Amino acid sequence: MALAKVVMVTLEPQNGCDVVVIGGGVAGLSGAQVLARARRSVVVIDAGAPRNAPAEGVHGLLALDGIAPGELLERGRAEVRRYGGHVATGEVTAAARDGEGLFTVSLADGRSVRTRRLLVTTGLVDELPDVPGLRQRWGKDVLHCPYCHGWEVRDRAIGVLANGPLSVQQALLFRQWSDNVTYFAHTNPVPSAEDAEKLAARGIRVVDGEVVALEADGDRLAGVRLGGGTVVDCEVLVASSRLVARGGLLAELGLRPVEHPAGIGAYIPCAEGGRTTVPGVWVAGNVTSLVDRAAAAAAAGVSAAAQINADLVDKEIREEVAAHRKSPSAPA
Repeated sequence: MALAKVVMVTLEPQNGCDVVVIGGGVAGLSGAQVLARARRSVVVIDAGAPRNAPAEGVHGLLALDGIAPGELLERGRAEVRRYGGHVATGEVTAAARDGEGLFTVSLADGRSVRTRRLLVTTGLVDELPDVPGLRQRWGKDVLHCPYCHGWEVRDRAIGVLANGPLSVQQALLFRQWSDNVTYFAHTNPVPSAEDAEKLAARGIRVVDGEVVALEADGDRLAGVRLGGGTVVDCEVLVASSRLVARGGLLAELGLRPVEHPAGIGAYIPCAEGGRTTVPGVWVAGNVTSLVDRAAAAAAAGVSAAAQINADLVDKEIREEVAAHRKSPSAPA
């Protein structure tokens, strides 16, 4: 049977729940909503540091395109609570299985909670290139994804900083939104003959030399400065970050990030639906799929939640069948 529903905002050690969701972004809240609607006692623990906080809006999310990230999450929290779920603010520092087969989730402020299952949706950290002025403009006019931001920067002068394995692909994609795209070779190797031909065919200019700083005009990006002092005009800069899953809290359970085969960062591997190699632990969203956008992360949270509920139902059925067989009224 499901553990009794309790108010978990205080996360008192004696309390327990069916599922703790670690991470209150789109994936976590989507999963929590499904679990709460399935009449599961669910607690979302959110550290309050969403990756997309610098962005003006969330895009590619049907019927909610352009919604501010903070408003989207507030709506999600309200929906989880509407169905009886609980959302608490706090930083999870560890998760460990106890002697009774439950998980104990510990927070930095000393609180803890026990749970039957874990859904980890902690997302990732963007490790940005070390170019002066870039971090301050990240999410504004320094971007990374054409599907998240391309429409908003259409027909503008777009520069692509070659600092990752997919930089040529980024340049070729952003050419879809503007015919004024410049590829800054920066610290990447010179494009191969095949890539150089593609860039030329798309009308993308290639500029050699390391980018050493970003130039601003008030609150607008004005261009990039090369090592020799030359400033090349651009209104938008596309850059790659190294994408690293926030998975450190899973180390005690035996789950650690591994390098992505595309060389773009590190992620927590899982099977379809988010099931990990540790029984009772699921992952969803960017912590396991580094390039998921909001809609895909939400879908992953829903899928993982459905699997978790089915797993709990299977366990409860086994226990109930065993109890039924021991009952005096059970058929011989």
